[in-house]
Amino acid sequence: MSAAAPTLTEARADAPIKPAGFVRRLIRDKPLGAAGGLIFLLFLFCGIFADVLAPYGMNEINPIDRLQAPSWAHPFGTDNLGRDMLSRCLHGAKLSVIIGLSAATIATLISVIIGIATGYLGGKFDLIVQRFVDAWMSFPELIILIVVVSVLGPGMFQIIGTLGLLLGIAGSRIIRSAVVSVRENMYVHAAQSIGATTPRILWKHILPNILPPIIVLFTTRVGAVILAESGLSFLGLGVPPPAPTWGGLLSGSGRTYMFQGPWLALAPGLCLTVVVYATNVFGDALRDLLDPRLRGSR
Repeated sequence: MSAAAPTLTEARADAPIKPAGFVRRLIRDKPLGAAGGLIFLLFLFCGIFADVLAPYGMNEINPIDRLQAPSWAHPFGTDNLGRDMLSRCLHGAKLSVIIGLSAATIATLISVIIGIATGYLGGKFDLIVQRFVDAWMSFPELIILIVVVSVLGPGMFQIIGTLGLLLGIAGSRIIRSAVVSVRENMYVHAAQSIGATTPRILWKHILPNILPPIIVLFTTRVGAVILAESGLSFLGLGVPPPAPTWGGLLSGSGRTYMFQGPWLALAPGLCLTVVVYATNVFGDALRDLLDPRLRGSR
C-alpha cells in the first residue's frame, strides 16, 4: 500500500494536460476565471501590439481637440494638450506588460529558490534565512521603493529589479509553507529511502506538487507590480515622461483637469481596476484546476 501511494500521486502530478480539454474545463467550472483569463490575454495583446492598435501617436498633440469628450474619433476622449487618451492607455498597457511580467517572473523565481531550499533543508539554514526574510518584510514596501528609486533614479529597469527583489523575498514564505507540507508526504519519504538525490526529489516530487501556489503567486504578483508601478508613477518616481503610464496619467493631467474632463482619470483608473481584478481571479481559477491533488479525482 505504501509503495502504491507514491505511484498514484506521481501519476496525477505528471499526467499531461490537453489544452483543449483544460480550456473547456476552465469555461465550464470557472466561468469568472475564464472571463478573467480572456481579459488578461486581451491586456497582453494590447500591450504587445500597442504600436499597431493605437490610432494616434502616444504624444501626438492636436490643440484643436483639447479636452474633447469621448467620441467615435476619440473613444477615451483627449487630454489638455489634445492627445488621444486611448492611444496613451494602450502604450501604458505596453509598459505595464513589460514591467509586470518581468518583475513578477523575477519575484517568483526568487520565491521558489528561497522557499524550496529553506522548506526542504530546514534546520539552522532555514532558521537563519527566515529571520532575514522577517527583517526584510518589516520594512514598508513603498518606503523601500521610494528610497531605491530616489538613489538610482527613475527608470523601467530600476523598477523591475527593485520590485522583483522586494516581492520575491517576501513571497518565499508562501512557497516555504507549501514545501514543508509536501515534504512530509509518503512519496517523498519513499524517494529518499530508495536513494534518490536531493535535486531529483526537488524536481520530480516537490516542485510539481507546489505548482498551484506558484501559479497563484505569479498571477497575484503581476497585479501587485502593476499597482506598485502605478503608485510610483503617481508620485513622480516611475517611468519618466514622455512615456505614458497609467499611474502617470492619473497623476498628471488626470488629477489637474479631472473636473473639466472626468474621462482623464476614469480611463486609466478603469484599466488598472479591470486588469488587476482579472489577473487575480484568473490565477485563483488556475490554482483550482492545476492542483495535482484534485486533477485526478472524479
